Amino acid sequence: MRSRNTLKAPLLTIGLAAAALSALAPATVFTAATASDASTAENPLRKYTQQKLHWKRCDAKSPATFQCATLEVPLDYGDPGGRTIGIAMSRLKAGSAQARHGVLLLNPGGPGAPGLRLPVDPLMKFPAEVRRRYDLVGFDPRGVGRSAPVNCGLTADEQADHPYKAETFAKDVARARTFAEKCRVAAGDKLPHLTTRNSARDMDVMRAALGEKKISYLGMSYGTYLGAVYTQLFPRRVDRIVLDSATDPTRIYRGMFQDMAKAAEQAFTRWTAWTARRHTTYGLGETPAEVRKAYWDLIARANREPVPFKGQPLTGDDIRADNSTFFHVRKAAERIAALKEAAAKGEHRPYKNEANDATDDNYLSIAWSSMCADTRTWSHDPERYRREAIRDKARYPLYGDFAAAITPCAFWQRGSEPQTRIGNEVGALITQNEWDSQTPLFSGRAMHRALRGSLMLTVADGEGHGVLYAPDGNPCADLAATRYLITGRLPAEDLTCRATTGQR
Repeated sequence: MRSRNTLKAPLLTIGLAAAALSALAPATVFTAATASDASTAENPLRKYTQQKLHWKRCDAKSPATFQCATLEVPLDYGDPGGRTIGIAMSRLKAGSAQARHGVLLLNPGGPGAPGLRLPVDPLMKFPAEVRRRYDLVGFDPRGVGRSAPVNCGLTADEQADHPYKAETFAKDVARARTFAEKCRVAAGDKLPHLTTRNSARDMDVMRAALGEKKISYLGMSYGTYLGAVYTQLFPRRVDRIVLDSATDPTRIYRGMFQDMAKAAEQAFTRWTAWTARRHTTYGLGETPAEVRKAYWDLIARANREPVPFKGQPLTGDDIRADNSTFFHVRKAAERIAALKEAAAKGEHRPYKNEANDATDDNYLSIAWSSMCADTRTWSHDPERYRREAIRDKARYPLYGDFAAAITPCAFWQRGSEPQTRIGNEVGALITQNEWDSQTPLFSGRAMHRALRGSLMLTVADGEGHGVLYAPDGNPCADLAATRYLITGRLPAEDLTCRATTGQR
């Protein structure tokens, strides 16, 4: 789950179409027209699961071996004979045909983040042995990027986060209502079907069209929830599952934002102690209490008069809006010290706001479309949001008034189905930094409890969102994940790795 600037009903029978897909044997061959017609009547998804993918080079700037195709899927799995949409897929074939194990589907998170280029993303340092054994398969989930994208036509102000304030609450309510209405006008027929459950079904159509009996999967952030939903809907189609920086599947989604606020307070407390021990370097205070006061004095000063910083005037709310700040203690100390110095200089430079209201809003459009449609637990009572925001602002001063603010989901139409309840025995490896701003450690542990067959690897003192295969990643965690992907054997027990210097 990425930052918002950037996601309880029992598991129900998922209908004839999805049930047929779950039971499908992808190698079945029909040679007679009558047999094909009969099969289509029995399994209305057959035309999707047995479609032929037409691969071609993705673009001239990418390697010739990096190929793309479009997968046809039903918009509504409850009506597989109705409207269809295209899902953009990519593939980088395994380096060795002899050693090839299968396909490794990749998802970077969101909801709303495109994943088409993940197989060749220079920031994803896949080990040579993983590349040798797996076809790396990326895709843009439905509504994202090149997969029937949703763009609601949002202004910059509508895309920004806004903390709760009594004097602006009426405006916040109107903004959330306008956001929802714009999306309804732009993509109303799609909105009920832009759900994680349907993205998981798209993945299973993908599996069948690729000719695979099972798939392996590496999902990050929100992608861990997508992976968990896949294991719930299609447990017999699962091979090796790695979930990096896992969400709490019981807190989808408003609870997750509120958990971010809780974790930010914990990180802030840790940061004040760390920074106080380095007063001679940063000059923010010799005790945690002094450091805390220095920070809140800065916020008050910036709210009275914005602080010019790197070409922009920052209010106190602007400074607080990034809930990830204090999860990187050294970077946070450097930033707050620099802001304090800028405020002390009192330089008032003219600033031209060049924000473009015509910016690409696909990420936030699909993020809220998915989050609002995925669950029916969103309140439609603005006063409830007000009460929770007041409560959380007092409970979590750093970020609570952002995390509990009213959202477009207060005015959203219902999704096509209830939320998926996660609880199964499928094996998976969960990797988690101790100090993760978006999916806190306690969120990863909640996913571990829900996936009873999982093992968990914690990076003690690990900072930031995302563990695996990063340029400054953790070799211990990377080795454990690679070993699992290559051998299929999970560790015998939960593991702990220590953070490297680059992670602190």
